[in-house]
Amino acid sequence: MTDIQVTDIQVTNIQVTDSAIEQVSKILSTEADGAMLRVSVQGGGCSGFQYHFAIDDTALEDDIKLSRDGVTVLVDAMSQGFLEGAVIDWVDDLIGASFQIKNPNATASCGCGTSFSV
Repeated sequence: MTDIQVTDIQVTNIQVTDSAIEQVSKILSTEADGAMLRVSVQGGGCSGFQYHFAIDDTALEDDIKLSRDGVTVLVDAMSQGFLEGAVIDWVDDLIGASFQIKNPNATASCGCGTSFSV
């Protein structure tokens, strides 16, 4: 496993913003020690692929571990290819609050932003 320290500069071409790290920290504070946020890409959704967010307590051997400020975000090897160059952000605006992924690989996405095509 490779531990990668994430800062505001691009690392492994996947970035996690300060606001996302802060929100993940809040979420994980209610979970058991060792909990991490897993971000993955799965088939489905209205555009062909969809982002999936889950709490996980086990890192797999081929996971990319993005760690900062006591928070770890896991990305599996298959999803990494779809997320290359992406920015994982937490947005809280008038419409609502949610994790959003700004993905340069997406050629189209649905209105809610959770589904995309390449």
